[in-house]
Amino acid sequence: MTIPLPGHRFPPPGKRGFHFRFLLALSVLASLLAGAGMAAIPAECPNILWIVAEDINPHLGCYGDADAVTPHLDRFATTALRYTKCWSTAPVCAPARTTLISGVYPTSAGAEHMRSLVKMPDFLHLYPQFLRERGYYCANNAKEDYNVEQPRKVWDESSKQAHWKKRQPGQPFFAAFNIELSHEGQIRSRTGPLQHDPAKLRLPAYHPDTPEVRRDWARYHDNITAMDAVAGRHLQELEDAGLAEETIVFFYGDNGAGLPRGKRWPYNSGLHVPLLVRVPAKFKHLAPPDYAPGAATDRLVGFVDFAPTLLSLAGIKPPDWMQGHAFLGRFATPSPRYQFGFRGRMDERYDLVRSVRNDRFIYIRNFRPDLIYGQHIAYLFETPTTRVWKELHDAGKLQPPRTFLWETKPPEELYDLQQDRDEVRNLASDADHVAVLDELRQTLREHLLATRDVGFLPEAEMHRRAAGSTPYELGRDAVRYPCERVLAMAELASDLKSEALPKLKDSLKDRDSGVRYWAALGLAMRDAAAVTAARED
Repeated sequence: MTIPLPGHRFPPPGKRGFHFRFLLALSVLASLLAGAGMAAIPAECPNILWIVAEDINPHLGCYGDADAVTPHLDRFATTALRYTKCWSTAPVCAPARTTLISGVYPTSAGAEHMRSLVKMPDFLHLYPQFLRERGYYCANNAKEDYNVEQPRKVWDESSKQAHWKKRQPGQPFFAAFNIELSHEGQIRSRTGPLQHDPAKLRLPAYHPDTPEVRRDWARYHDNITAMDAVAGRHLQELEDAGLAEETIVFFYGDNGAGLPRGKRWPYNSGLHVPLLVRVPAKFKHLAPPDYAPGAATDRLVGFVDFAPTLLSLAGIKPPDWMQGHAFLGRFATPSPRYQFGFRGRMDERYDLVRSVRNDRFIYIRNFRPDLIYGQHIAYLFETPTTRVWKELHDAGKLQPPRTFLWETKPPEELYDLQQDRDEVRNLASDADHVAVLDELRQTLREHLLATRDVGFLPEAEMHRRAAGSTPYELGRDAVRYPCERVLAMAELASDLKSEALPKLKDSLKDRDSGVRYWAALGLAMRDAAAVTAARED
């Protein structure tokens, strides 16, 4: 017996065959849509557009930069919320994009090293997978550059041809467009006359004032202007399609400026990026309480927050394993008090730096203070600024703070971002800042333990211990990775205090190779006498 739906009338007998076929077709269509993950999509799911610029700090007119020529993004900012304290979490593209795609700190997944490729546990889905299951069409044009394997289909399309226009009629989309014009490589490869006058640009206090440096900064600003025009075209395309009021738009940079001591360094100069978010009136219920067109917010936001935010906008509760905090949408959380950054291997050079900021101060912990900041990275030295800076240092022609990049690092650094925008006056030994130093030191330590940072194992050792599982799972196995003991030895080793020598010597016999590794490094980081004494014992 067929039971009619409420308000439904059976068709006359002669039309029942057609009616049956019609209902059957609807049933098949519903099944197909359900298989594609579309059946559960609420009508209010917004489209989401990401416009991503490579290698820029907030050097835009809307951020108050006097050297910027960015009319399209400045106009967009009058309709959007401007985030003044957004961090990329990592200061270089591959680990930064790994953070974005996963919602997990790469230091938790063993993926913090530039150009690595690690396996993730099967349950750790990447954000496009969640969105596609929700029914979104996900297009990426076109950069991926993740440090994690993609065992399952992630994007509907990821290519130079990927576009939101390829979705099914009525299907919500998530689309990312990556603009390469501002990448560091373009600073040295683009030709033609400069639009910005090199003589009029502000240089950071750490850069030497030379023609080469000024030309690089002028080219950097020229590239941002060129990028701005492309961003404007993406925004206009959305307007022309009549979709601006159906789409939440993000504009952001993927890491700091592509000049030495910007990109690759976990200072504010390497992590601070622009973030503009426009939420149409139709979706104002998904905006934060302080949202208003043209307004600014001081909420601390990092790339680790982007994946849970996308899920929240789509009405999906972020899973507990995501380590960030949604800042938009149904599941938005209050602002965190801190944001975290890191530096691991940069191409062919090893390092280990962790950083944390609150609303005013940034704290940097150098676990390899024996290494200079400006280790020779072949790609970095293609930039004229890098070469002339090093030549001037080697010739003895520089004074602090322009010498710092070519010197070994102190174990700890503390900078007041309100009073010292270039981060050149280290307050770590300042008696007036003991309280904030202690606060940020302890906060960072708690973060490293809570996220089970596996970066304190040598890269090869991490993979050896993770054999048969993943680095992420290794980090949560206290037997295979005693994180607390390894971190404690790393802190002791890198403090460079002489009173630590007896403990370092004793720890050379520890049962765990990670502890022994840091004990040996701790001796090597001091002096030859410490190594000789340990050998004689």
